[in-house]
Amino acid sequence: MNLTNTFGKQYLVFEKLKPFGLPLAILMLMVMMVIPLPAVLLDVFFTTNILLSLLILMVSLHTFRPLDFSSFPTVLLFATILRLGLNVASTRIVLSAGHTGPDAAGKVIEAFGEFVIAGNYVVGIFVFAILIIINLVVITKGAGRVSEVSARFTLDAMPGKQMAIDADLNAGLLNSEEAKKRRDDIAKEADFYGSMDGASKFVKGDAIAGILILLINIIGGLIIGIAQHDLPVSNAAENYIILSVGDGLVAQIPSLLLAISTAIIVTRVSTSQDLSKQIGSQIGVKQAWLPSAGVLFLLGLIPGMPNELFLFAAALTFFIWWIIRKNTTAINNLDANDQLSENNNEKDRVNEKSDHSISLEEIADNSAISMQLGYGLIQLVDDENEGPLIARITGVRKQISKELGFIIPPVRIRDDMTLEANHYRIKVGQEIVAEDKIFPQLLLAIPGDAAQTKIEGTDVKDPSFNMDATWIEPHQQARAENLGYMVVEPEAVIATHLNQILSAQASELLGQDDVQSLLDNLSKTSPQLVSSSVPKLISLNILTSVLKLLLIENMPISDLKRILEVLSSQNVKNMSAVELAESVRPAISGLLIQQIAPLNSPLPVITFSAELEQMIVNIAKQTGANGLILEANLIQKIVSSINDVLEKMQSENRKAVMITAPVIRRDLSYMLRQHIPALNVLSFTELPDNKKIEVVANIGSETENNS
Repeated sequence: MNLTNTFGKQYLVFEKLKPFGLPLAILMLMVMMVIPLPAVLLDVFFTTNILLSLLILMVSLHTFRPLDFSSFPTVLLFATILRLGLNVASTRIVLSAGHTGPDAAGKVIEAFGEFVIAGNYVVGIFVFAILIIINLVVITKGAGRVSEVSARFTLDAMPGKQMAIDADLNAGLLNSEEAKKRRDDIAKEADFYGSMDGASKFVKGDAIAGILILLINIIGGLIIGIAQHDLPVSNAAENYIILSVGDGLVAQIPSLLLAISTAIIVTRVSTSQDLSKQIGSQIGVKQAWLPSAGVLFLLGLIPGMPNELFLFAAALTFFIWWIIRKNTTAINNLDANDQLSENNNEKDRVNEKSDHSISLEEIADNSAISMQLGYGLIQLVDDENEGPLIARITGVRKQISKELGFIIPPVRIRDDMTLEANHYRIKVGQEIVAEDKIFPQLLLAIPGDAAQTKIEGTDVKDPSFNMDATWIEPHQQARAENLGYMVVEPEAVIATHLNQILSAQASELLGQDDVQSLLDNLSKTSPQLVSSSVPKLISLNILTSVLKLLLIENMPISDLKRILEVLSSQNVKNMSAVELAESVRPAISGLLIQQIAPLNSPLPVITFSAELEQMIVNIAKQTGANGLILEANLIQKIVSSINDVLEKMQSENRKAVMITAPVIRRDLSYMLRQHIPALNVLSFTELPDNKKIEVVANIGSETENNS
């Protein structure tokens, strides 16, 4: 118990001193450059420097993405300062005490110097020069160039990435917290690569400083040894060259490790694997090993070659190919038998006593919403891949439920062996409402307004909005974003398509059980209103019909209290469900308007000219209960004019609503929805008194004249 208390107190002391650790370490580095250090302490610092470089290299190898080691630029700076401080301290000892022998600067420098030189000064200097060339010309220069390009591309791609986040947020694929986190990650990524662009200069400068320090030590040491201490040239050369090369090696080996770490970090591609697993999974391609074995075998048959060595290498390569092929076959069999067949059985298995019996559950599907996937898309819902599609669908359901005011039923996901590999199908009840094809290993690039250059890939139509799009390889993402494309992940493509379908089919998803659940929830806060309205005043069946009619025209039903209050004031016995829905709309239209235009922004509206609107009103009076009947040519011109306005508004990332007289609102809405499903048609009475409006178009004068 006492021992535990002791350790606890020490830990608390350590936590209190932690904020002062880094400032004290920097002060020690500054002191190291000014105050002479004893050789023993120098050995400790050199060993610590090597340990620090190894730790940084190991951390770099085991990161999943560059941002996992976001402090690397700062750590690289401190490691460089430590090494330069040690160079200054060791140079002082080499020049002041080098005449006493090779051990003047400590055991570490002496050991490195004698090991590399091995009695030949020229060889030692050349080996050191080669290490410098490898570090400076190859690794450091390459890492610096990659850092520079990565920083430029990351900054150029930021607008496209921000647009993609906004699109996912608007589509309900992300909530505000997730969108904020992604924006923070983008900002951190830009800062990281910008810092790495500058930090790579530290490594380059450190390598150059190593060359200069070596020359200073050798030339200065020879001058001091011969002129001041009267040493023979051979003795002076032996002492000072061993010390200089040893000092240079002790500094350059950590420098080389840090240069390798820098190159690993800046060339790292973000994945869910560390570097060793990533390289192993990508190099372990059986198609590459067999040809390599064949080439080595042919080289082993050429006379004059080291035949035994080449034949042994060919046999080893062939053995590796055989192992990879065996493992690949086993994995494919497992995927085919377990992942496709057994995965389906786990989701929809019916416990039967007889394999030959057929139960109702096998042929009937009571799911309100279901999605069927071809076997090539199973990886999108696989637990091993963290099921990215499932998370997206949950986000879509949550977003639409908030907007419309009732809980969207769960989406049942099943694999369907009758579908092609990359096809998917969406069903509402038993009806197929959408189907398309995606490529799970690719990304969908959708051109924006600024996109001028065509990108290479598989050209398709976006399943949600029927826009031109291109499936591209993941490595093309940065280029596509720089060209003005919005790049979307395959699971986001399906989720956006599902979002569109659920919004359009919302009325089909609302049933009497759902309405009863809404009433039960409202009765917790307004019990008297609920009990006096349903079923005394209005039946559950009629109320459900009214809510369905509201949802058909995208009107949210989240304010059920206000809906019941309006219905309670109506003579519901003498009104149809259509008339009841129309009477409710003015009271809840603000819920729809606030989704289109923020509170302090004017509502963009499209209106008819007085002449055209009066003509439509007169036609509606003549047709009566038969609905609004207009000439096909006039309808085509009206729809074309409205489409032109909506396209212009869409390019400005805004929406607009159609405003018309109450007497023709419903019939006109029904007619226009056949051609423009996304258009919301409101009456003048449905506009809130405190809402400013902006007339963006007036349809009529040119249409009437041309008719």
